Amino acid sequence: MILGYHFQDPFLFRVLFYVLIAFIFFSISANIYYQKIKGWQFKKTIASLYYLLFFCLGFYLTLAHTDFLDPGYFGNKQHTHLKGWISNEPQQNNQILRFELSVTEGYLNKKASHCTGKLLVALKLDSLNPIQLGYGHELMLPANQLPVEPAYNPAEFDFRQWLAAKNIYHQSFINQEQLIKLNQDQGNSIHKYALTLRKKLVNVYRKLIHNDEAFAVAATLILGYRADLSKETLAAYSKTGTVHALSVSGMHVGLIYLMLNWCLSFLNSRKLGQIFKNLVIIGLIWYYSLLTGFSPSILRSAMMITIFILTKQLKRGNNSYNVLAFTAFALLAFNPFLVWDVGFQLSFLAVFGLIYFQPKIYNWFYFKPKWADSLWSATAMSLAAQLATLPLSIYYFHQFPIYFIISNLFILVPITLLMYSGIALLLLRIYFIAPAFEWLINFTNSGLKWISELPFAGITGIWLNRWQLILLFMLIAFLSLGFSTYKKNYLFLGFSIWLVLQSSLSFQKINATKQSEIIFFSLRKNYAAAFITSNHCILVTDLTKADRNFEFFVKPALDQKHIQAIKFVKWDEDFTAPNFIKQDHQIISKQIRILLLDKSFNHRKIMKTPRFDFIWIHQNTKQKIETLQKEINFKTLIVDASNKDYVISTFEHQANLLNLPIHVLKKHTAIVLNQK
Repeated sequence: MILGYHFQDPFLFRVLFYVLIAFIFFSISANIYYQKIKGWQFKKTIASLYYLLFFCLGFYLTLAHTDFLDPGYFGNKQHTHLKGWISNEPQQNNQILRFELSVTEGYLNKKASHCTGKLLVALKLDSLNPIQLGYGHELMLPANQLPVEPAYNPAEFDFRQWLAAKNIYHQSFINQEQLIKLNQDQGNSIHKYALTLRKKLVNVYRKLIHNDEAFAVAATLILGYRADLSKETLAAYSKTGTVHALSVSGMHVGLIYLMLNWCLSFLNSRKLGQIFKNLVIIGLIWYYSLLTGFSPSILRSAMMITIFILTKQLKRGNNSYNVLAFTAFALLAFNPFLVWDVGFQLSFLAVFGLIYFQPKIYNWFYFKPKWADSLWSATAMSLAAQLATLPLSIYYFHQFPIYFIISNLFILVPITLLMYSGIALLLLRIYFIAPAFEWLINFTNSGLKWISELPFAGITGIWLNRWQLILLFMLIAFLSLGFSTYKKNYLFLGFSIWLVLQSSLSFQKINATKQSEIIFFSLRKNYAAAFITSNHCILVTDLTKADRNFEFFVKPALDQKHIQAIKFVKWDEDFTAPNFIKQDHQIISKQIRILLLDKSFNHRKIMKTPRFDFIWIHQNTKQKIETLQKEINFKTLIVDASNKDYVISTFEHQANLLNLPIHVLKKHTAIVLNQK
């Protein structure tokens, strides 16, 4: 499946189809004529045949799932308009409504043709009369889609790759008046019913819970509705290692199973009653999963609990590893792209940790008092899940919560009470418990925020590359095997890998103290240039520390460079520091000289032909490059995003005619210069 994602080719897709048919034919033949050909003499060959069969099946399913390989994919054709239906729940941020559109038809010269594929739509709403859109609504819109842009800056979140893992390759930005709403009866009726019901239940919480933060946590915790969750609350749960509580997953499904199993225990007296009870539990768990949006973690949990109930009813062996593997196989066969979903990866690793590590950790100590044994059991579970997910958690989120054991023990009882009381509040309509429910949420949030603000609450700014990620996985695997099997070879390999990993990380730290770079960031409307010396940075920009564009485009690169101190300097502000001077529209950083060219140079002649390495063009200056070339001795032009698009195009055209190097810092890759 991983290879299929990286080698998406229509010719390969056709070849794989015939190869897969051949393998299926040979596999069936080997099974039918096993005795005649004395198959026991060719066990390895036959086993290899089956392995190749499933390898090709995974490859083929991935290519079959890739929308743009379909001849009818809308992005492969020319259209003036597209018709499709909204396939997810629209999310609004300020006046922008975003949703996924499943395209069904394309129109050219008033002729319709069948189309396939998904389109990400960003709709600018009319503030006076915003349109109401929901799942299943059919729309007509202009076919002005564009390919999703890649990440232009170092360490920037790769939005294109993230959307590609969801099988989305194009996006469209339109105004409300360009949209035509046709009808609202498309899509899956069951899914639509679930989303409608969830919206009603969220509104119940909205009426009963007065605190916005408490409401957002209740909607997220019980119903998987995260639209109103604030960044501050999410940060508190992340920094304390309890963010899993906000992702409807195995813990939630397990609590629901325990509650239903207890409520229906009166049916255990007869076999028919047991079967009916199990069917009711399975049905309600899948209904709850549908209600919460069928995230990868809830799908995994629902499928695992279903297999557990069925094996228990049929009195078959219940091998936890087989159940986990079958669940992964079934989900990936349905949607191979789930293998790239972070929730899917962390969910399965956490369960693997509970299966493999938890019993071993639990056996470290023995406590006779029941309360102490229960406390240690919960601690062992937290340690096991954290150990299994540690490499990916650091790789994706670049932090490690120090007090995760305390945090997870702290929320253990409150989360259980919140789950049961939150569901009871919705189903039984016992609204008088709403104040207590809200108080418990506020108490939990306050406790976690207090823990997150403790000294040394978390290690942040941890950046691993892919090789270091693999080494960390190998380190945990070999040390675990060594300590569990008491074999010195595994321990030796584990400690050897630890030395290599530690040396690699130390080398990065040492390099960070010696680094001297300039990064010109690629932005949409703003400008930013980082002058880095050791772990300090002077940032010439119009952004602030609280600006979303700074957090999204600039901060990740500085974090990756282990920058500890940032000095923000504006365009018109003069500033001097060791090896850095910004004065009179000039920047001198070590040996590199930059001229800051803006409107103040309009209609002015530059005398004495000064020498600069770069001319940084800013805010639609009216200078011509041909004139600049005569008046200034320079090597390269840099045009930032504060310039209008037509100005940028003009400068590009002039530079190309004169065969001059030019870098545009809008929809182009950032510039990274080494000053050593």
